Amino acid sequence: MWWGERGRVGAGSAASGICVRAQQEAWRSPPQGCADSAAPPQSVQAVISSRPRVGRIREDPQHPWGGHGAPQRTPKAGTLSLPLSPSAKQSRSLTQPPLPPSLSLQTAALAATATLAAGASPQVCSAGSKKGGTCAAASREFFPGIPKIAYEGPDSTNPLAFKWYNPDEVLAGRPMKDWLRFSVAFWHTLRGDGSDPFGDATKAWPWEDPALSPVDQAKVRMHAMFEFLEKIGVEYWCFHDRDIAPEGATLAESNAWLDEVVAEAEALQAATGKKVLWGTAQLFKHRRYAHGAATSPNATVFAYAAAQVKKAMEVTHRLGGANYVFWGGREGYHTLLNTDLKLELDNLAAFLKAAVAHKKRIGFKGALLLEPKPQEPTKHQYDWDAGSTLGFLRGYGLEKEFSLNIECNHATLAGHSCEHELTLAAAYGALGNVDANTGDPQTGWDTDQFLTDPREATLLAAVILKNGGLAPGGINFDAKLRRESTDVVDLFYGHISGMDAFARGLRNAVAMAEGGELEAAKAARYASYASGLGARIRAGKATFEELEKAALAGGDPADAGLPSGRAELMEIYLNQYTR
Repeated sequence: MWWGERGRVGAGSAASGICVRAQQEAWRSPPQGCADSAAPPQSVQAVISSRPRVGRIREDPQHPWGGHGAPQRTPKAGTLSLPLSPSAKQSRSLTQPPLPPSLSLQTAALAATATLAAGASPQVCSAGSKKGGTCAAASREFFPGIPKIAYEGPDSTNPLAFKWYNPDEVLAGRPMKDWLRFSVAFWHTLRGDGSDPFGDATKAWPWEDPALSPVDQAKVRMHAMFEFLEKIGVEYWCFHDRDIAPEGATLAESNAWLDEVVAEAEALQAATGKKVLWGTAQLFKHRRYAHGAATSPNATVFAYAAAQVKKAMEVTHRLGGANYVFWGGREGYHTLLNTDLKLELDNLAAFLKAAVAHKKRIGFKGALLLEPKPQEPTKHQYDWDAGSTLGFLRGYGLEKEFSLNIECNHATLAGHSCEHELTLAAAYGALGNVDANTGDPQTGWDTDQFLTDPREATLLAAVILKNGGLAPGGINFDAKLRRESTDVVDLFYGHISGMDAFARGLRNAVAMAEGGELEAAKAARYASYASGLGARIRAGKATFEELEKAALAGGDPADAGLPSGRAELMEIYLNQYTR
């Protein structure tokens, strides 16, 4: 067996295309796995026709694709065969197992070219190959039979329609789409394969093809992303650098590959009007970051991470990104026995200060965001929650340079509600973005499920409404399908349910604000701070001597009777507006 970028391929599959070319060009020694006879062991067209249907796994161990399946593609009339992109001839990524000598990237790509000649839909994508930056992959439909999702209202029974999200409907003075600013996460939507620590991938997406070079595969994924954005009706998308482009054998190669894929994204954005909500660098997956990135005990790792962030920030700027996010998945520790905590925190601050300087140097006008998470993968992550992250920023004089990206499932891992984290960040003018997801209350890890509870969405929308919105941030669906959900249509169901939940919550929050009961009750509860002694306390003018004098003169407040907090009444008001 040999390994493609995402899955293994048996000797009788992609190799067949190589065998066909070996026979046609009279190679002296056919590649390993080719039959000795003059005829190839299996025609390319037979291999194509044997592929299982899109979005499903074929459980046949004798299947030529190794039992994992590859998507079936329907040829489209008028498609063009393109020359290989330069990346197809470059070296194999370090992140992938090496190919046997007889099956290099170039021969794998030649197999894809042979498939084109056999009449299948094109599989190699080169930026700018057609007017407007489109390429051969654009002629392929990745979500066939799924229409553009429309608003049909609360009474609709169509699962592929919005019941609550009506993007242009004006609420509280602005369109719903401007309040919510939805975004699709590239990593979960396009790269999520259903694997977990206990099992292999369960999803065979139609945009994945192990016969392609890593960069050409990345470009095809980009076209799938933009088709999804168009059909789901979302304006923004988010990415990690290593999600959209593969890791090369060197940093220079990684940067070159990223530039090539970003050129494709840039052309697609120009053609569709879609935008980047935020970009970031993946500083947690590769083994070089085992001890951390900015908090690594190795200065060379710190330098490598800085170089990767520099490039990721530059391509985010190139794509017109509204924000840049830092998530320190490895910025923490497993034991203090081998950790210099103060040195690591100092280094993390130095890293972020260098990022601020580079942002200004390149003219990037977007916001910089830190994303708190208490643990996983480390035992203790330094940006544990909103409170500790705000304290860190203030301690190093960075509070004016960064806002927070609050992820709901991270909030619950820290022992908080998402409402608490949003409220705390907003209270200090630091609410920058929401990564919308939720965890299962019966598990203790980051499950990244779509947030669909209308009551919770109402509470979150109320904070966003009071904050005046989230711009330049938004609501990014950092959420994934469950392992058992394996069809492409499930991606639509998940996003529709999440978008409808927040739209429903926004409607409820606007009605609740207009009703005014909760705000009136809150104002009455704190009325003693509106004037007199309370106003002096609020202004920071009251001294302990003055306060002592007031306490001696007034007696014990408990004797006068303290007003009820009426928490139960507040719950009634909330339920009254939750629809």
